[in-house]
Amino acid sequence: MVAGRKLTGVVFSDLGRAASFMTVDRVAAALEDALGFAPYPGTFNVKLNTPESRQTWSAVKNTAAGIAIRTLDPSHCSARCFRIQIEGNWPGAVILPAVEGYPADKLEVIAPLRLKDALKVEDGALVMLEFVD
Repeated sequence: MVAGRKLTGVVFSDLGRAASFMTVDRVAAALEDALGFAPYPGTFNVKLNTPESRQTWSAVKNTAAGIAIRTLDPSHCSARCFRIQIEGNWPGAVILPAVEGYPADKLEVIAPLRLKDALKVEDGALVMLEFVD
C-alpha cells in the first residue's frame, strides 16, 4: 500500500516533450477515465532532493501496480500513473514513462491545472507530494 507515503523534491523545467504525449486523444481519454480529471497538457517536473524521497519513490514504483496507460502509437511509450496530492491541496498523479534508463530521481507530475501557476512557484522551489492510493 502506498497511501500516506510522502516525498519532497525541487521544481525544474525540462525538455517539454510530455505535452505531445498528453494530447494524444487515446492517452488523454485514458488518463481522464483513470484519474477522474482531464490533465493539463504538460508535466510539472520534480527532482527528488533527499535519499529518503528517492527511497520512497523506489518503493512505490517497485511495489505498486499503478494505473497502466497504453498507447497504440509507436512514437509514444506506455506509462504508469500513481495518484498523489500536491502540497495537500491539489489532486494529481506521478506519470512514469516506460522508458529504459529513465532517471530514478525525476518525477513527472500531472494535474488538472498548470501547477506552477496554482502553487505560485518557479524552478528551484521545494514541493511535497503524498501518494493517496
